[in-house]
Amino acid sequence: ILMIRAKVNQEIELKDYNDVWIIGELIEKKVHPVTIELIGEGKKLASRINKKLSVVIVGYGEKSTAEKLLHFGIDKVLYLDHELLKDFNTEGYANAISNLILERKPEIVLIGATSLGRDIGPRLAARVGTGLTADCTKLDIDENDGKLLMTRPAFGGNLMATIICPKNRPQMSTVRPGVMAKAEHTDHISGEVEIITPELSENDFKVKLINKAPSGKKKVNLIDAKVVVSGGRGLKEASGFKLIQELAEALCGEVGSSRAAVDAGWIESPHQVGQTGTTVRPDLYVACGISGAIQHQAGMSDSKYIVAINKDKNAPIFQICDFGIVGDLFEIIPNMIEAINEKHFLEI
Repeated sequence: ILMIRAKVNQEIELKDYNDVWIIGELIEKKVHPVTIELIGEGKKLASRINKKLSVVIVGYGEKSTAEKLLHFGIDKVLYLDHELLKDFNTEGYANAISNLILERKPEIVLIGATSLGRDIGPRLAARVGTGLTADCTKLDIDENDGKLLMTRPAFGGNLMATIICPKNRPQMSTVRPGVMAKAEHTDHISGEVEIITPELSENDFKVKLINKAPSGKKKVNLIDAKVVVSGGRGLKEASGFKLIQELAEALCGEVGSSRAAVDAGWIESPHQVGQTGTTVRPDLYVACGISGAIQHQAGMSDSKYIVAINKDKNAPIFQICDFGIVGDLFEIIPNMIEAINEKHFLEI
């Protein structure tokens, strides 16, 4: 397979690169939540370096969806519109976006660390000859020279590394969903949509989409959940998650877990909350049998209300929770479920 890669550390003029770009994402004609999160963060960065903010959208015949992004206070939507881009294709997306980057020269490019973003992000960086900091949890601007400071977990989440890209442009990073606060919707529109038709042919594609088949499994959506009930090592075994599931259903929430529970094979990795899992900001987070190591706190400490249930009164989770219950979760949770169900019945 031919690898398209540009030379890194090539002779470039940094002053030729301007503006902040977000690589947006559409799923079934809907804007992915991470795009709104990146717009919120992108606006802060663009303001710090006095640049404009644009969102790049790839698709076909969805101008009306792209226009909705203007309600989040951005300067421009660059809509790459082509029939061959109707469905996601790695080669097609990488070609169209990288060519636009080489032509327009953005200073900063941010991509969601979704399955799509993790697919095309490295390819974009290789094609334009720059670096990519993956899975960032914090972004900032260096006050001295305006460089992008990209922070991400390193060494298995045991420390945080801040990375810079001093010689290459654009400065690129993928950003973990759920970490950044979403941009606020506004009725006022000051930006515009620019429709761009990239030069593509079917010969550019090594893969063709034949059909879409749903997996049949319920998708775990921790990021948008208003309530998350998580279980940890205190559940003792995989069967303990049945109790967590019952409490989550009673509260109309999603099931989360600590890394220890995932590593033990008790639950699948999409449920993992923490520095090396998903970052969540629900209205209510219930930590059951989770000690609250700093790596777990990094993924849920911004929850509006935190309830902790643990036998160990000295567990770190009690230092950040709003309500703490010291006791056996196998006794406490059934009582909670009963009380919640009773209340629901009375309300009906």
